[in-house]
Amino acid sequence: MSRLIHGARCLSMILGGAVGAQTSDTINTSKPKPLFTLRDVLIVGAFTGATIGLAPLDRNLTNKLQRPALQSRRFLKTGATVFQVLGDPGSLVTGTAFYFIGRFDGHRRTEDLGLHAVESIVLADVVTGTIKMLAGRARPYASPDSAANFQFMRGFKNDAYRSFPSGHTTSAFAFAAAVSSETQRWWPGSRWIIGPIIYGGATLTGVSRVYNRQHCASDVMAGAAIGTLAGLKVVRYQHTHPDNRLDRTLLRAGISHVDGFGWAPTISTVRY
Repeated sequence: MSRLIHGARCLSMILGGAVGAQTSDTINTSKPKPLFTLRDVLIVGAFTGATIGLAPLDRNLTNKLQRPALQSRRFLKTGATVFQVLGDPGSLVTGTAFYFIGRFDGHRRTEDLGLHAVESIVLADVVTGTIKMLAGRARPYASPDSAANFQFMRGFKNDAYRSFPSGHTTSAFAFAAAVSSETQRWWPGSRWIIGPIIYGGATLTGVSRVYNRQHCASDVMAGAAIGTLAGLKVVRYQHTHPDNRLDRTLLRAGISHVDGFGWAPTISTVRY
């Protein structure tokens, strides 16, 4: 956990330095926009189609990743464990670290990013957790002969029947969507740098869950959908409603300005 927090602090410094050329703060300058747009409908449609399309392939894909040639490779097993931890609890720990680093160092953008990432993860996990309980899908190890083993409300029984959707993937994509969306607001070019890296990591978290025989591919796709939408919607809502209670209560750091060498925290007053 300490390594995750240290990594969050380093990334916070890197992000701050990368946008050092920008002198204006754009945290809460977004004009009111509809919370849901046609783009969201397209995203939901794409994820839904992908989830349905993967369902018939679930058993085959899971079995392929269980082949001895793949399972015996230490590099793959270690990588799967690392990305699993990065997804959960890593995403939540990193988001929390961003928030407190920004709060105590006076970096408003870092605090803002951390808070909204945590909010996205919590919201997404609540949705996923509810579906898990109701769907009652058996995990691959609990139902090796059938990937379509669902039973309404069986998820309340035990964890072996909480396969759909993938919780680790949900957290990883919620974090990725929130961080990517936040950084694009004050560093537009980051979508081609941070986006591929962070979404790539989230994708590997999902793959690790199939590799570890905890989920089917359709579980992962559904989790990615929920996490992505949660991250995008939380960031959009919070920035188009800057007087919302959570931001008023929890965002306290001063807005950072540039001194020519990077970030220089100030004691400027937050607008609300």
